[in-house]
Amino acid sequence: MNGYYLQLVYGLEVTLSLAAAALLLGVTLGLLGAALGLSRFAFVRNSVGVLVSFIRALPELLILFFIYYGGAELINALVGHYVNISPFVAGVIALGVVFGAYATQVFHGALMAVSHHQIEAAAALGFSNKQIFFLIYLPQAWRHALPGLGNLWVTLLKDTSIVTLIGLTDMMNATKLAAAATGQPFNWYLLVSGIYLFITSTSEWLLKRYTSTESRSC
Repeated sequence: MNGYYLQLVYGLEVTLSLAAAALLLGVTLGLLGAALGLSRFAFVRNSVGVLVSFIRALPELLILFFIYYGGAELINALVGHYVNISPFVAGVIALGVVFGAYATQVFHGALMAVSHHQIEAAAALGFSNKQIFFLIYLPQAWRHALPGLGNLWVTLLKDTSIVTLIGLTDMMNATKLAAAATGQPFNWYLLVSGIYLFITSTSEWLLKRYTSTESRSC
């Protein structure tokens, strides 16, 4: 029985690593998408809007399968031989892309909440567009974006379970194997439910505490 618990701990490590990597990718893509969405070129703004809407319209599972199976086929066509895509890498890309699509909207709203008078003042003082974005826009927008990003993070944690379908030994996969081997599905799924509940509740508590600290420091 101890072997199944150890397997569950390993699955938890994989789940948290997957979520953290997808979060990093998703925040990066979200910031990039929001910045491009503020471009003075209508073509760039419209292209970002169409791409974000397209990704948000697709089921996450479909995106995962497309990257894991379709990506391998595409690489095979390009290089001329079969290249195996790691389930972990496919999961990070799929979840990161979906997170990034939603984070783009969050960051866009947060950037729009920054007073335009500050931007005009910075431009009048000779700040470059890069300086305005990183020194004026981003620090203030981050505080506005935190609640929305926190909700996306909780959703991301739960959505990591879909990687079970491509063979990654995450927490759900380890639980399924333990439940099948021991014939005690209720006990194992109840245990993993408690673990998910603890992780998401702790994440929400930390986010609220950090947000309140940021509010007091302003």
